[in-house]
Amino acid sequence: MQPRNTHLNSAALRGAVDLAAVKAAGEAAQKAEQARAERARQNAAAEAAGVELPTAGYPLVVDVTEATFEDEVVQRSTEVPVVVDFWAEWCGPCKQLSPILERLAEEYAGRIVLAKIDVDANQLIAQQFGIQGIPAVMAVVAGQLVPLFQGAENEANVRKILDQLIQVAEQRFGIVGGAGAGLPAEGAPTAGYAAPQDPALNAAHEALDRGDLGGAIQAYQNVLADQPGNTEAQLGLAQAQLLRRVEGLDPQAVRNAAAQDPKNVAAQLDAADLDLVGGHVEDAFGRLVDTVGRTAGADRDTARLRLLELFEVIGPEDPRVTAARTALARVLF
Repeated sequence: MQPRNTHLNSAALRGAVDLAAVKAAGEAAQKAEQARAERARQNAAAEAAGVELPTAGYPLVVDVTEATFEDEVVQRSTEVPVVVDFWAEWCGPCKQLSPILERLAEEYAGRIVLAKIDVDANQLIAQQFGIQGIPAVMAVVAGQLVPLFQGAENEANVRKILDQLIQVAEQRFGIVGGAGAGLPAEGAPTAGYAAPQDPALNAAHEALDRGDLGGAIQAYQNVLADQPGNTEAQLGLAQAQLLRRVEGLDPQAVRNAAAQDPKNVAAQLDAADLDLVGGHVEDAFGRLVDTVGRTAGADRDTARLRLLELFEVIGPEDPRVTAARTALARVLF
């Protein structure tokens, strides 16, 4: 899993906007169903053999190392959201935050799993996640990275963030933890289940994958003409349009223009697009919020609308979008 990716192509965009990766989301939902079906099969076999299984099939708090990361975090994230707590023994704020996370992991009774990573003992993982300060808390859902927050937070804020994470995991990836994690809902399909496929939507995804941006845009528009509320098509269209906008841009020239004239709205829009495609989501949002704050009239509206478009690329439930919406409201009102 690569949290950061700077190549300007469709694969990179999916790496930069983890929860908005429309194809990845569909595949993740299918993997989650398969994982639940396999766990149901194992539970049934255990029951037939007279073996009593615990309510939850995994520990709620686990210390993770580089050797166990793949199994305890990446693979486990196909069944339940995994919250990753980066900490160290010498870190005072970590000692304030970690007990809160551990207590909530127990309280949430399987709706999340807490993975604790000592950054001193597991420097490679910390580097891969781009950790620059601790405590830092991220999540992994269906193998997709979801940044949560950095620094100590009070319990009320942590609880809100976890509630939002659980909602995102269920709505976007079909992953539902809880006391019955791994068990399919009553009447749900089990073995052999595969998510229904939409040929028109698949064609759009495939066009995006091979870099045919014009074809992808048209294909997603065709899907939306028939299904205006199709979230995957909306996200895919937003991604394809973003990639089309950055085609042919000279990143250095764009950034120089944006730095030299903060009120140059066109330059700020281009720079924000490049930020997002490069994986710097917060930078992109912050740039446009600042642009909205320092402009007026048509220029302000142009910057605001582009920011809303970038929200669509990331997905409305993403915590970074929530934070940016709050910042936008402050500069507007």
